[in-house]
Amino acid sequence: MTTQLPSPNSLKLDWQHWLGSWDRQQSGYLPDRELRFQVMLDTVSYLLPESFTAIDLACGPGSISQRLLNRFPQANCIAIDYDPVLLAIGQGVLSTMGDRLRWVEADLTQGSWVESVGEASVDVVLTTTALHWLPIDKLVNLYQQLGQIIRPGGLFLNGDHLYFPPYLSTFQRLGKLAQTQQEEQAFSVQKQQDWQQWWQAIAQEPELKDLLVERNQRFQPRFTEHEPTLAIHEAALQEAGFREVSTIWQRFADRILLAVR
Repeated sequence: MTTQLPSPNSLKLDWQHWLGSWDRQQSGYLPDRELRFQVMLDTVSYLLPESFTAIDLACGPGSISQRLLNRFPQANCIAIDYDPVLLAIGQGVLSTMGDRLRWVEADLTQGSWVESVGEASVDVVLTTTALHWLPIDKLVNLYQQLGQIIRPGGLFLNGDHLYFPPYLSTFQRLGKLAQTQQEEQAFSVQKQQDWQQWWQAIAQEPELKDLLVERNQRFQPRFTEHEPTLAIHEAALQEAGFREVSTIWQRFADRILLAVR
């Protein structure tokens, strides 16, 4: 990157505090977040050997990387994101986890991110609560790239709200109602910190000012959520060369989608 940003090691912050508050904020939106992680890692344990290379795609502060490398001591992971604030928090807490974790700053909307992986192929790519930020054309392109970098027999796991199609209007409404009720319970009743409040708190940290300015420059034009349906994800993955694609866990519209290369 051309912009010179401070490294986490140069900043005197309680990184563990920020990672903990991130996890609590996320759990307000996803009451089954830890269960979702567990199911994803169980799937990896069932289908891959003990030694493997993973990508934590759109990793944020490394929530998947941390859990995966703690569970699988012979695994290696590449954590990829474009958010300088979240990457700094992850690196500040996790560092390299014994040289098994490598952090990569890359924009997933640009095809060049694949080159930054530094591997000809990987065994598994995992992502959660992230790809809904991508417009459909960018999502389709990303899946094409995953079809090239994941080895034959390898896995892709996506945990996110993957919505019902419009013709299932009752199902679609049910998923939205369940999601809305959960968020109201967490943020209005229990007064948990929400996404916006978490970022407002981050903005009060003087040492994160430069990273936050850079983040806003990168993402401000993109702060629009997209809602591609489950069928779009499935079709795009099949078109990208994944031979088996289906849901392996679900709570209303919150799902884990597994694709086998």
